[in-house]
Amino acid sequence: MPKVVTFGEILLRLKSPGHERLFQSSALEASFGGGEANVAVSLALLGRQASFVTALPDNPLADAALREVRGYGVEVDGIRRTKSGRLGIYFLETGANQRGSTVVYDREGSAISQVKPGDFDWHALFVGASWFHVTGITPALSQSAADATLEALQAARKAGLTVSLDLNYRKKLWNYGKKPPEVMTELVRHVDTLIANEEDIQMCLGIHPDGVDVVAGHLNAHSYQSLTHKVKKAFPNLTRVAVTLRSSRSADSNGWSAVLDGKTGFYQSRSYEIDDIVDRVGGGDSFSAGLIYCLDVVTSGTDLEEARALEFAVAASCLKHSVPGDFNLATKAEVEGLIAGDATGRVKR
Repeated sequence: MPKVVTFGEILLRLKSPGHERLFQSSALEASFGGGEANVAVSLALLGRQASFVTALPDNPLADAALREVRGYGVEVDGIRRTKSGRLGIYFLETGANQRGSTVVYDREGSAISQVKPGDFDWHALFVGASWFHVTGITPALSQSAADATLEALQAARKAGLTVSLDLNYRKKLWNYGKKPPEVMTELVRHVDTLIANEEDIQMCLGIHPDGVDVVAGHLNAHSYQSLTHKVKKAFPNLTRVAVTLRSSRSADSNGWSAVLDGKTGFYQSRSYEIDDIVDRVGGGDSFSAGLIYCLDVVTSGTDLEEARALEFAVAASCLKHSVPGDFNLATKAEVEGLIAGDATGRVKR
């Protein structure tokens, strides 16, 4: 089976216990995560061969991050170890009710932010691969990281891979003098499948939806068909545009669904009401992984297959909201069970 390659950063995740404020007590829960690593782990757990490419410093913290990813079955041979740079960190405070979650980044000078074109042998890394996935997070770190991402996308297209990009707009990261559209519009020109939410599209591409009030939590799904058409018109290279729809009533209660403007039509998924959210971080990454998992093995291009891929991705992401940590540990059987209607949460004996 051909492999999926992802490229980006893995970070040390330090979270306050439960719903505590950061440093309300002296404890922090340590784990690892990061958009592209999350996608690779999800794919490996779903049964796909996945390879994660990044740059890590040569120290024990990075060793632990590497072991974590490898432990889930992800290939790590393409990881570049460096003598400069550091392992990035993010601090997470999980919100509750009307208090939203908060992320604090400490990743300046990270090894991945220092990568540049020529640092990776993409021709070798893409041997045996069918799909390449990146996000808009790495290009937000530095100009050299953005240039390295562009080089990787161009190499993937040259190698004949399907290329996906999750825009993943992170306001706190764009600090090196470039506005997101100055960088992201060029990257999107080398992509087949675009994944985003409405804010990502506005902030990264300058394309605005009609009839959407995200702050108030009101989403008009019909307006997304117009939005995806606008995106495809601006970027004719795109064959698929997937947009996730989160209706946020509080930190604990969200509605979750998505739309896909695909090769064979426009599809809207079922909507899940997710109450008592355990951890929503990584939800978008699990959606990306679910979409890639299904679309990368689709060959006939029928309506049913694109529609099924969308339902699988949304269900996988729904289940991620019940799992602590960045990684989605839901199994394929659990995702398919949810799609089939097993949503009661009953004990399985």
